[in-house]
Amino acid sequence: MTEMSPRFDEALVYASDIHRKQRRKGSGSPYIAHLLGVAALALEAGADEDQAIAALLHDAVEDQGGAHRLADISRRFGQRVAGIVADCSDSQVEPKPAWRARKETYVASLSTKSRDSLLVSICDKIYNAEAIVSDFRVHDDNLWDRFTGAKEGTLWYYQALSEAFDQHLPGPLAEKFARLVRDMRTPPQPSVQT
Repeated sequence: MTEMSPRFDEALVYASDIHRKQRRKGSGSPYIAHLLGVAALALEAGADEDQAIAALLHDAVEDQGGAHRLADISRRFGQRVAGIVADCSDSQVEPKPAWRARKETYVASLSTKSRDSLLVSICDKIYNAEAIVSDFRVHDDNLWDRFTGAKEGTLWYYQALSEAFDQHLPGPLAEKFARLVRDMRTPPQPSVQT
């Protein structure tokens, strides 16, 4: 069992600080909730401290500073953490490339990622998929309006991710993710009133 050191505490404060003004799409909840959720999933799946720190920081490069942020993460938390964070980022530049091209490149890149990075990546995608499925049950097809890829693009992306994880990180996490992706395509059932 992995024991966390003060490095994890430092990463938690760092993540909270750089994402402080950021909110989750749709729910508006503080972004740190997502980062904590991904770190929890990773730890429950056997992540070590570096992977848990990378889980906390997995969106820092993409959303909060690009290559300069990655260099800072490397300096503070080491090259292994920075490598995992880089592997979880679909862009390190502003403005970001077009959504579809970015997602196609990211999916294709999963075949070259280490198992360390794939674990953090799939935990991020599981957390997001669980949120989508939960919100789909409440908001029905209105949910898709919040996504750049809309319904068609978002469903394509998650299906492509599922197939890639099934190939490159087979096992319980890939199976869980595949179930969630199937649930994204299942229309919410109306509540039965008694």
